[in-house]
Amino acid sequence: MKKILTVLLATTFIGVATTNAQVYLQGGLNIANISTSNDGQTQRSNAIASFNAGFMGRFGISDFFDLETGALFTGQGAKSVTSFAGNDVTTTLRPYYVQVPLNAVVKFPLGDPKITKANIFLFAGPYAAIGVAGESKTTNSIDGSTQTNTIKFDNEDPFTSDQENAAYDKLKLWDFGVNMGGGIDFGPVLLKAQYGLGLTKINSEEGDNEKNDKDKYRTVSISLGVKLY
Repeated sequence: MKKILTVLLATTFIGVATTNAQVYLQGGLNIANISTSNDGQTQRSNAIASFNAGFMGRFGISDFFDLETGALFTGQGAKSVTSFAGNDVTTTLRPYYVQVPLNAVVKFPLGDPKITKANIFLFAGPYAAIGVAGESKTTNSIDGSTQTNTIKFDNEDPFTSDQENAAYDKLKLWDFGVNMGGGIDFGPVLLKAQYGLGLTKINSEEGDNEKNDKDKYRTVSISLGVKLY
């Protein structure tokens, strides 16, 4: 899978570099959460602030339609509180991934495309992400003690039904989902708002993604893009 991701990235950026394309540096705020209910809502977890940063590119197919891809370093996670015998245990999960999205972009020009490149756009498409770092922090209310652990990722094959390296304290190495959103392109800079809908259960011991929508990422992002060319 790592080889496939590497080839995909290389092919993407070669294509962007040899067409009438645009490449931009993106960074912004993530409001990250994890679903806790069967229908995918986040009823018993609290959102945390994180970030996204990386490079994105558009192929320049036309003034009205384009494809967008790139590589983003992006933060996920959530905060949860459980109570037992008068002790409130707060756990904050902060995993980080390298995400590769592939979005179809529909553009609505703000004027004559021959004169101005400004436009309003909508986009949607799938993403694949690989876990690279992160930590979990647990705090007990009774004594105020805090324990911080490095997040471990399960290095199993995502295309098999076997759970080769699963464990309760591991997250799945791979995450798959769908991004959707919109924004405004001013020419040299663009603003975008995005909702990320995770389709993969993040805990390595949970293999059935179809049974319900618990334990999946739900992320709202607001980002600024600065065009490099």
